[in-house]
Amino acid sequence: MIRVLPRLALLIAIIATVPSAASARTAVEYQRDQGRVTTASPAYCLATHDIGQIVFGVNNNGTIGTQYSSSGTQDCFTGLPVPTLEYPKGSNTRYLFGAAFWIGAVMGRDTLVSIGQDGWAVGDAEFHPDEAPFGSMIFRSTIDPSKPEFEDAISEQDYIAVYTDTFTSGVGGINPDEVDARLHVPLHIEVTQSSYAWSYSYAEDFVLFDYAIKNIGDDRLKKVYMGFYVDADVHSESVDGQTGAQDDICGFLHSIPAAYLPEQCPDSDIVNLAWIADSDGDFEAPPGMDVPNVTGMRIVRTPSKDLNVSFNWWVSNGDPTIDFGPQTRAKVRNLEHGGLGTPIGDRNKYWFLSNGEFDYDQVFTASISPLDPIWLPPNPILKDQLSWGFDTRYLLSFGPFDIESGQTLPLSFAYIAGATFHTDPNNINNLPDRPDVYYENVSFSDFGANATWAEWIYDNPGVDTDGDGDSGTFYICNLGGDSSFVGTETTIDTFGGIIDTTIVDIWEYENDTVIPRQGDGVPDFRGANPPPAPLVRVESRTGAVMVRWNGFRSETAIDNFSREIDFEGYRVYLARDERRDSYTTMQSFDFENYNRWQWDDSAAVGGNIGAFVLRVSPFTLDELRCLYAPLGCGDELWHPDQHPRSKPLVVDTGSGPPAIYYFEPQDFNRSVLGNYSNALTRIRKRDTTAIKPTVEWIEDPSTIPDSLRARVLVDDSLFLYYEYQFEIEDLLPTVPYWINVTAFDYGSPQSGLPSLETTPTIQPKVTYALESTESIMSRDKLEVYIYPNPYRLDAGYSAAGFEGLGENERDRPVDRTRRIHFANLPPKCTIRIYSLDGDLVRMLDHDMDPSDPLSNHETWDLITRNTQMVVSGLYYWTIETPDGKSQVGSLAIVM
Repeated sequence: MIRVLPRLALLIAIIATVPSAASARTAVEYQRDQGRVTTASPAYCLATHDIGQIVFGVNNNGTIGTQYSSSGTQDCFTGLPVPTLEYPKGSNTRYLFGAAFWIGAVMGRDTLVSIGQDGWAVGDAEFHPDEAPFGSMIFRSTIDPSKPEFEDAISEQDYIAVYTDTFTSGVGGINPDEVDARLHVPLHIEVTQSSYAWSYSYAEDFVLFDYAIKNIGDDRLKKVYMGFYVDADVHSESVDGQTGAQDDICGFLHSIPAAYLPEQCPDSDIVNLAWIADSDGDFEAPPGMDVPNVTGMRIVRTPSKDLNVSFNWWVSNGDPTIDFGPQTRAKVRNLEHGGLGTPIGDRNKYWFLSNGEFDYDQVFTASISPLDPIWLPPNPILKDQLSWGFDTRYLLSFGPFDIESGQTLPLSFAYIAGATFHTDPNNINNLPDRPDVYYENVSFSDFGANATWAEWIYDNPGVDTDGDGDSGTFYICNLGGDSSFVGTETTIDTFGGIIDTTIVDIWEYENDTVIPRQGDGVPDFRGANPPPAPLVRVESRTGAVMVRWNGFRSETAIDNFSREIDFEGYRVYLARDERRDSYTTMQSFDFENYNRWQWDDSAAVGGNIGAFVLRVSPFTLDELRCLYAPLGCGDELWHPDQHPRSKPLVVDTGSGPPAIYYFEPQDFNRSVLGNYSNALTRIRKRDTTAIKPTVEWIEDPSTIPDSLRARVLVDDSLFLYYEYQFEIEDLLPTVPYWINVTAFDYGSPQSGLPSLETTPTIQPKVTYALESTESIMSRDKLEVYIYPNPYRLDAGYSAAGFEGLGENERDRPVDRTRRIHFANLPPKCTIRIYSLDGDLVRMLDHDMDPSDPLSNHETWDLITRNTQMVVSGLYYWTIETPDGKSQVGSLAIVM
């Protein structure tokens, strides 16, 4: 929340002298001629990360969220509203006001700081993009390989932005430094900001940011510190509207238990997470609209390993007695405005960036006594309120390092959310007097697990990315003895004794005792992914929709983590709107395969010694028969279903104890398609005579013999062998349906990943179960009809599904979601609505590709061509096509 502090009259006078033309030094121009560059229109852009469960806006001005946006609150790619930070998606909750990048350095004899936003003084933005197209944000995505944004994409949703701190005027009112009484002095840096988001279950709760910080000036930047300022204002918008910032609490989480390690070898992961949450979770909100969760930031890459890290929090207020932040007695700082919290001016911001302090967690404020040997005591009148929660912000920073002229340094961090931080609605009663008890009733487990996954995607554990022989650190548990060893600095012999201090060669040990823990320090930005979604098309007829898809890319893709083709199957989904909870599985298909669970005496689960564990990928039925059937590979009487957990298979190993296994299906094993009498699924192959393409045909379709092309290709572009179809019947022709087909894999037992599936809400097909466009176009005359007719204001059409179901329509005023539907339209025609007097009320130009699922349908929002709501009365409508066909009908509206 912005708090404007008093300013001296002299500084206000300085603001009035700011010229109106924008002055800047962009990277290219500055390096070319060292001259000033003017631009009147920086290409500001706000884009939405909404592919996962954490949804927020990113800007190309060094900020996150909508409140510091320089381009409003609409997505510059889609035009849709952007939540500042909502978690989980669709909850109408708020976990962020705004966040900003700060960087400070010593340049010559000046101590300078450039910021994305100050946070308490309006107009203090000091990062700006160039003019379009040079400063325009770039979108990329791995979702659809056929689209141009697929090239060079890292995640399902990439945004790349470039901005500099070299603008000095004319870009929204840059304020003077309140301490040094001067206008913004740039460091001359260019920031390339890349942000990456995924929808996968293990990665849907964070977004990774990768920064390249370049010195585009002539001067060396010394003692550089970077940081991220966060003002959260966590609250339920259904309870507090746009307010609710006064009960935030924040803190710093140094480590968490490593949940991925075996129970007999417990250890912790260093996560260094700055976090912020609502102190009581707003449990009085309607179900699903409370704020029991936590968000925060983790730095995953810095320019150097040996850096000072600082965590500072404060509350800002124009009243100096309320403006508070923890300060140590050893480094007490006069902030020059009478308070102890807000770092006004470059000098104070730099001190916060570089002070090397870790403030105590906010709930402990009331516990700081006047005699505390380390910390200055808080205002006794304010201390309880601070412990209960306040309008809090924090700064997570690190440094120092130098940046030479022309040099670029890297920086990566993750913005992370975690579920169920609060579990007890009455926990707030433990504050301010019992902060330790308060902590016993909150949970960082999901938050910490997401932080671990953020690090692992940034730098994959056990992967030698640069090929130098180092694949990171490993955890070696219970190897030949009772001890556990961690790291790359110890080699252990098979009897448990330490024999030297060289790098561990993990291939000397059993896989069940060596667990990759950290990567090699070289960024990967890659995670395990489901197979790509198939290419889906839909064809309608009255009351039914035929869903067709081509799964070539789904069934041949190699997983990023395992480097295996791990495709398992497809699922067909149907929904009445775009929300994830609305989707229902209509049919599924998956390969017949089985997981093999093996008994391990050393495994510990729930305090018990010994457990069944899953360590290998699924086996096909033929593979299992060859391994375990009494009569070998051809033994059709043996089946893995004969050995469930209650009746495991015991295999004599020849030496040592026997191996004990049980088997269970991977997914449902609906492996026989609907083309056959023993079908287990209604999904069918489009053509059972299709020929599987060879590698040569895939690489060069021109090599396919002409005599075989009809059995190999579909429309000269898709391979027929990978074509499937499923018809959804008994549908209403008058309401829209959202349809999609997902692909899923069998997971990765080695890394503990469950089966991963593409998201049905990504690029669904929206259609009506109407007569097909092809059938409509083959007729000699039009047979268009409209509904509802008459249209009645009191008929409850939204509840019936005729209107108000589209994306972002449920929250709009009802008068902006009204719809009259035109069905059985040709793909190109003009619709006109007239009053009985012949006055044109509205004209709709229906011009769609015949392959579009909505080419046979159009809606009118009951708004006239004069942008007014239509009035009650009788109307008539006409349809005209380019080839001369026409139709006339009537319509009654009762408002």
